[in-house]
Amino acid sequence: MSSHRRNDLLIPFLTIISDVIAFEAAFLLSYWLRFFSPLTQYFEITFGVPPIETYITASVIFIPVFLIVFRSRTLYGSRRHIHLSDEFFVIVRLITIGMMIMMSATFFYRQFSFSRGVFILLWLSSIVTVTFGRFIIIEFEQWLYRRRKELKSIVIVGKNSTAEHIFSLFTNNLSLGYEILGYYADEPVDQSSLLRSCRYLGMITKLADDIAHLRIQIAMVALSHNEQEKLIEILRNTEGKNIEFMMVPDMLELMTSRIRIQEIEGIPFLKLKDIPMTTWNRILKRLFDIFIAVIGLIIAFPIMIVIAIAIKLSSPGPIFYIQERVGLDGVSFPLIKFRSMRIDAEINSGPVRNKKDDNRATLTGKILRRTSLDELPQLFNVFFGQMSVVGPRPERPFFVEQFKNNIPKYLERHRVKTGMTGWAQVNGLRGDVPIEDRTKYDIYYVENWSLVFDIKIILKTIRAVIFAKNAY
Repeated sequence: MSSHRRNDLLIPFLTIISDVIAFEAAFLLSYWLRFFSPLTQYFEITFGVPPIETYITASVIFIPVFLIVFRSRTLYGSRRHIHLSDEFFVIVRLITIGMMIMMSATFFYRQFSFSRGVFILLWLSSIVTVTFGRFIIIEFEQWLYRRRKELKSIVIVGKNSTAEHIFSLFTNNLSLGYEILGYYADEPVDQSSLLRSCRYLGMITKLADDIAHLRIQIAMVALSHNEQEKLIEILRNTEGKNIEFMMVPDMLELMTSRIRIQEIEGIPFLKLKDIPMTTWNRILKRLFDIFIAVIGLIIAFPIMIVIAIAIKLSSPGPIFYIQERVGLDGVSFPLIKFRSMRIDAEINSGPVRNKKDDNRATLTGKILRRTSLDELPQLFNVFFGQMSVVGPRPERPFFVEQFKNNIPKYLERHRVKTGMTGWAQVNGLRGDVPIEDRTKYDIYYVENWSLVFDIKIILKTIRAVIFAKNAY
């Protein structure tokens, strides 16, 4: 049976050691770059080469400052379940804060002064070395979990669809660091449930008695809103016992609610809905879109020529496929794609959503869909302002009419420009997945937009395209 885990101490400790080594390496690297590397041919050394001991002394003083800044943002926790692309932007921001503290301190200390060039080199090298070190730690942590080492013991409370989702998530992703012992419910599930392969541990009231001998560390509570009395009873029965409770709320309400309080002349108002972007943010996003579209078209142009030739040679019909899609404020626009299907694909069936192993796709089209290269012409849509690089994926009017009456808050997706890629897609919700799940992530994006968020999604998109999961 699972024992108590040491990994909650091991990984944070290794992360601290990694950051110390990374920062020290950054200090030494910036010293070498400024005074001994080929850069000296372009940046003249006017005041001589300072002794390396000065940099080592500075590192001893300032590395603890960086560690404190990192600690303030909980970067030394265990099982943070974060991808390196998420970690990177936090690292850049916190190193920048640490550098500002360091620059302020050296301003008052006049006996020795770092040059501005050294500060820039130290900032850049710290980002590189710290990110590399954390990549190693993340890979090592997930390697441990995949070998079933240091897994936390968890149980599921409930047997509804949410409980099934929890079971599927942690069973198929050992790298998250959790081991499911079983589930508690008033009665076992039937054979149609995904929980049928999960061990039934008994009625919910039995949980409190099992904590010690099963060594349960976490209980994932997946009870419906009409079972709140059971939750209160569980909490009462487990008083004085060391166990962590994590409740899974209604995801749609959780992810799509950003209630704020705004006070006007002493009267507090609850702002239930806000404009997702200010005018300046819309301008910023538009400039970012133009920049990415231009760079993307320049890089992709040779590839697009090859694709166009392959389409023309492999099947009769046009190279491009232009389809009406619904965008910002519900206004339709012509979306451009490389044609990946036969020209008569929907003559008999009418509008049909894409599905796996779709026999309507041509041979070239299957490759394009698998690699998402059929989407490249949408860079023109982005350039002309009809779409954004990042945003909810645009849908056809036929399906919008269906979804808007059946999917809660579906039309909220149209409050921003639709995009070539989105938060739903980089979280694996591509292809023929339930539109309800996509909508949750799309609305989260609408209500939490930032330029950094867009950049993170673009980086995740590149990763998703390389591994080509759920693309068809």
